[in-house]
Amino acid sequence: MAHRSRYGRYVDGPDPLAPPVDLSEALAAIGEDVMAGYSPERALREYLRRGGRNRDGLDDLAQRVNRRRTELLRSHRLDGTMDEVKKLLDEAVLAERKQLARDALMDDADRDFREFRLGNLPPSTAAAVSELGTYDWQSPQARQSYDKIKDLLGRELLDQRFAGMKQALEGATDADRAAISEMLRDLNDLLAKHRRGEDTPEDFERFMDRHGDFFPENPRTVDELVDALAQRAAAGQRLLNSMTPEQRRELMELSQQAFGSPELMEALGALDGNLRALRPGEDWSGSQSFSGDEGLGLGDGTGVLQDVAELESLSEQLSQSYGGAHLDDVDLDALARQLGPDAAASARTLADLERALRDGGYLRRGSDGDLRLSPQAMRQLGKALLKDAARQLSGRQGARDTRLAGAAGEATGASRAWEFGDTQPWDVTRTMTNAILRTASEGGDPAAGVRLRIDDVEVAETETRTQAAVALLVDTSFSMAAEGRWVPMKRTALALHHLVSTRFRGDQLDLVAFGLHARTLGIDELTGLAAVREQGTNLHHALLLASRFFAQHPTMQPVLLVVTDGEPTAHLEPGGDAWFDWPPDPRTLALTVAELDKLGRRGVQTTFFRLGDDPGLARFLDHLAERVDGRVIAPDLDGLGAAVVGEYLYARRTWDPDWDR
Repeated sequence: MAHRSRYGRYVDGPDPLAPPVDLSEALAAIGEDVMAGYSPERALREYLRRGGRNRDGLDDLAQRVNRRRTELLRSHRLDGTMDEVKKLLDEAVLAERKQLARDALMDDADRDFREFRLGNLPPSTAAAVSELGTYDWQSPQARQSYDKIKDLLGRELLDQRFAGMKQALEGATDADRAAISEMLRDLNDLLAKHRRGEDTPEDFERFMDRHGDFFPENPRTVDELVDALAQRAAAGQRLLNSMTPEQRRELMELSQQAFGSPELMEALGALDGNLRALRPGEDWSGSQSFSGDEGLGLGDGTGVLQDVAELESLSEQLSQSYGGAHLDDVDLDALARQLGPDAAASARTLADLERALRDGGYLRRGSDGDLRLSPQAMRQLGKALLKDAARQLSGRQGARDTRLAGAAGEATGASRAWEFGDTQPWDVTRTMTNAILRTASEGGDPAAGVRLRIDDVEVAETETRTQAAVALLVDTSFSMAAEGRWVPMKRTALALHHLVSTRFRGDQLDLVAFGLHARTLGIDELTGLAAVREQGTNLHHALLLASRFFAQHPTMQPVLLVVTDGEPTAHLEPGGDAWFDWPPDPRTLALTVAELDKLGRRGVQTTFFRLGDDPGLARFLDHLAERVDGRVIAPDLDGLGAAVVGEYLYARRTWDPDWDR
């Protein structure tokens, strides 16, 4: 038995077979904005507005929509129907005059009277057409041209309400006109019953059975039919509203000549009345300003007004500026009609990105109701930032820094693909499994033996037996934000946090932010920390917190990493208040040095990362480092993350006996 199937675009929601969207670029961009001080909600909105490297954003699509709307209004004018009528009228009058000149048998008085009538027609096109309504044409060609005026007006008026009628009824017969009159009568009866609430589904089905050919959009209910007709009729009314009073008056006069049947105008008037009553919310009073050179007829002009209205609706949807806005609100079919399938594809991808970020666990609501980056998102960001730091380290050392994968020692239970330079032991089980699966996928028989390829090899990740307690102290005074160091500082913390939490899980990391006061923060808190315009660099308080952290982990090797762009200008008083002074107070400096000396006696390995070119800061940090046998590094902002990660790895290398095994 033969079976037939129909295939089409999946329309009931996202395509279930579509590949998942790549979130890495979106997460990186959102993370950058969050670190710059945006809320995650705003950062998400900004990314959707900007788009990606090879993808239009909402702003790009909105600009294209507005450009298309402007093109429509600046390319057209609304007197196209009048131009066509005038052209046909001129053809009729010229043909008639030629006939009068050729007809030698015509009575001279009759010829003079006809010439007089033709020569004294009113200047108004509508009035001239009306004046010639009773004229007895002598030229068959002239009569044909004049009759075309009535036919044109009828088709235009119908096209204004029913798209495509102008072309469909070209050369219409009396039977065609009778069918239209019957359809309009039945349609008005159906809409009148619907207004009174007396219609039934059977009434609609009977109407569509008889007149469905007039409605290519194939409405499924009477409400869908009313929606389509009302949108078109409202656009037609806006077209009339956009005309000058003189254009509108002439058009109304000409309309009485449509098909030579006043009944048509009565039926269309009744239709407009029904539609206005059923859909009062449509824009019946609006107008547009056209300034182009291409004349539009009533039908084409109504279509353009529909396009303009659709573009305006798309512009609002793409702006996402209303309450409860969501990218699923964007009408993708309308976007494809107006800008093409590529625009619809871009909007669909943006909607998929938003849905994946919200539903995939990358953004979540906090207890206060605010949207926040989830731990999953933080791991993704940290992974990308650590990869960037590793790439910079490789460039400096001329080879890949293998320590990013963990030092030799206890296995973590995880494995990864082998890379050039790895010294970790092979994960034999995973390696053989990869070879067997690859052989089978290539059509081979694993039972007959397998050949290993380098792509099959996986190595076991390990973590060192010696553990470290790492305190990362980051300056959060306002100068960090003012000098563009805020985001690089956060990127650095994220990269180090990811390295410690995934590659050296036995280590402990404490993040301390110090401005006028110091405080310990989680990585999510530090990432979302907003810059505050307050003075004070309280390194003394930060060192106190670091000392407490090291005391909590007495068996671990202590590592102190300090990122700052200014000398200490504040210290903590015994009562807990912060004391600030500029230039730095001698007591502030003394307390800071004393606290650092305590850490030095404890054996803390210390590194300062100096940002900026302040010579006073350089001298001060060099002095501090010399007191505790530490180091000072002055990286550029782009290399700060690699410098901190590299120094952490260097610190491990100096005291970890298992590092080079």
